[in-house]
Amino acid sequence: WDCGMNQDVFGKELARYKLERAIEEADTSKLLYDNNKLRAANNRAYYSIYYAITAILCLEPIAFKRHKDTLAYFNKNYVHTGKFPKEMGRAISKAAKIRHASDYDEFYVASREEAERQISTAGQLIGLVDEYLKDE
Repeated sequence: WDCGMNQDVFGKELARYKLERAIEEADTSKLLYDNNKLRAANNRAYYSIYYAITAILCLEPIAFKRHKDTLAYFNKNYVHTGKFPKEMGRAISKAAKIRHASDYDEFYVASREEAERQISTAGQLIGLVDEYLKDE
């Protein structure tokens, strides 16, 4: 389902659905972390972040095929404008890099501290997005 379609009718409901999906992925990330599956925990934490961002974008008539375009749009229109903290923009960029390394670099070694940071970033963003959606 494309968030850019019928945004007047479905935007808020779809945004809430995406946020629920973000929460589910954050919970999955914690389970993986607790079971020392750190690469997978990084992956699910990133997807939690990604779904939280797409929840915001469901309020607009816009959608992207590539993650990097979604993240760039969010940074330009939500972080750089002050709607979300600049530190969050940096943390999101870091999470994307770590997810890529976790998924594609066979020599990448995930650390517990790094996975913890990704999970924390996901949780913080979920809270910010939840507040944003309540205000919209």
